Amino acid sequence: MNPSYATVDHVFTVPLDHTAPDGETLQVFARPPPPRRPGGGKSPRPYRTSPGWLAHALKTHRVLLLDQRGTGRSTPLTARAAARFPDPARLAAHLAHFRADAIVADAELIRRALCGGQPWETLGQSYGGFLTLTYLSRAPEGLRACYVAGGLPGLAATADDVYARTFPRVRDRVHAYYARYPDDAHRLRQVADLLAAHDVRLPDGDRLTVRRLRTLGIVLGTGDGFERLHWLLDEALDDDGELTDTFRHQVTALTGFTDNPLYAVLQESLYGQGAGPTGWAAARTHAALPEFTEDADPLLLTGEMIYPWMFADVHGLRPFADAADLLARRTDWPALYDPDRLAANTVPLAAAVYHDDMYVDAGLSLDTAGKIGGARVWVTNEWEHDGLAASGDRVLSRLMDLAAGRT
Repeated sequence: MNPSYATVDHVFTVPLDHTAPDGETLQVFARPPPPRRPGGGKSPRPYRTSPGWLAHALKTHRVLLLDQRGTGRSTPLTARAAARFPDPARLAAHLAHFRADAIVADAELIRRALCGGQPWETLGQSYGGFLTLTYLSRAPEGLRACYVAGGLPGLAATADDVYARTFPRVRDRVHAYYARYPDDAHRLRQVADLLAAHDVRLPDGDRLTVRRLRTLGIVLGTGDGFERLHWLLDEALDDDGELTDTFRHQVTALTGFTDNPLYAVLQESLYGQGAGPTGWAAARTHAALPEFTEDADPLLLTGEMIYPWMFADVHGLRPFADAADLLARRTDWPALYDPDRLAANTVPLAAAVYHDDMYVDAGLSLDTAGKIGGARVWVTNEWEHDGLAASGDRVLSRLMDLAAGRT
C-alpha cells in the first residue's frame, strides 16, 4: 500500500436482483469513501507507484475504488464458483444480473449509504464509460459530474456493429506492429507453425493452439502494447526451436482469464438491448474476413474479441461454457441507455475519445457524444486506449477542466 494514502475498506450487501430486494444478496467491496467508479472489473489497488490520475483526483476529491459485482472482493464469480451451479440455465440467469444496469444500481445504493442525498462524481475508464451512460440514463440525480476516458459506446450499436468497426482497426494495428518490428511477423509464423504441428501444453494443462496464440493481439491497443508483445516473442523460442517456459507462462497469464472470467463471459452481452441475440457476433464477423484466416500471410492477431471456442480451450472458462452459450442466444435483454433522457441531460459530462482506439470505436463514440446534452468531448491521438493511466495526470486534468468549463 502507498503509505501516503489512508484507505478504509467498505463492504456493502446488495441484492443480486435489484427488482427483488428481498432475494439473494451479494457483497460489494470498495475502498475508501467517494467518489470514483472505474470500469471493467475490480478496481486498481493503491500501490506506492499508483497512477498519476489517482494523485490528481486526491487533490480535490475523496476517492472510492469499487470492485464491480463478481470481481475482486465483490463476491467473485470465479470458475470454481461457476462450477457449483446445478445447471447452465441457473448460471446464465445468475450472470444476467452482472451487467451495467445492476452495477449502477449497486453504485446508487453505495452512494446513498455513504453520501446520503448528496450527488457524487464518476470517472469511467473504458467499460466505465458504458456504465456512466447507464447511470445518466437511470439515476442522473445521483451525479454531479462525469468523466469518461475511452468509453463512449454506441447507444444503439449491436455487437455486430461494434465488430464490423473494430476488426479493421485490429488489422491496421497489427500491420503497424509488423512495420515497427518486421522480424516479429516471421517469429509469430514460426510459433504458429510449431503449434499447428505439435501438441504444446501450457502450465495449466491447456493446449496452446494457433487461435489462442492470436488472441495475444489484445495487448496492441495499449500505449506499450507493441513493446510488450515484441519482448514476449523475443523469448518465445529456445535454441532447439521449442517454446520456452517463460513464453508459456506469460501466454497463460495473458490469455487465461483467471483473474476476471466475467470479462470474457459477458463481453458480448454488454451490447444486448433487445435487438435479437448477440449470437457470438465476433466469431461471425471473424469468419467472414479471409485476411484473418490462420494460413494468411502475414498472420493477423485478434483483439478484444471473445469466441465460443475459448470456453472449450481455456481452463478458467470451461465451467461457464453452456451458460455463455445461453447468454449468446438470449433475445430479451433490457435497454441499458435512455436516448431521450441522455438528450435532456444536464449533468456535466467530459469525455476523452482516442482517435486510434482499437477497442472502442471513435466514430461510434463521437456519434453518441452528439446525442448527449451537456457533453464536452476531447478527441486526441496522443494516447491509446489506456491514456488515463499512461498520461500521468494529464487526461484526468483535462477532463476536469472540460467539465468545469475551464477549457
